[in-house]
Amino acid sequence: MKRITLGAMVVAAFAVAQPAVAQNPEDLLKSSGCTACHAVDKKLVGPAYKDVANKYRGQADAAAKLAEKVKKGGSGVWGQVPMPPHPQLKDADIGAMVKYILALK
Repeated sequence: MKRITLGAMVVAAFAVAQPAVAQNPEDLLKSSGCTACHAVDKKLVGPAYKDVANKYRGQADAAAKLAEKVKKGGSGVWGQVPMPPHPQLKDADIGAMVKYILALK
């Protein structure tokens, strides 16, 4: 019994110690469900990513503001349909997605 428990602990520790593989921001947007409501260059349920980038371009706090909206949800900026909160998303993933969106032209 001790061998199995110790073995399981070693395997678990090794799995945790492996570095995370950074995902492509476009893949994160798809896997997070964002593309159900947003597209790069056209309005769906929510605004196009390019429209978001244009609206917030040049604002020093844009990345932080948008990251908070993704995490907590929001409404009223782009119309009546609210964006639901996404508290399950990792802050690093949200940051990568927001950075990608803000870089669009």
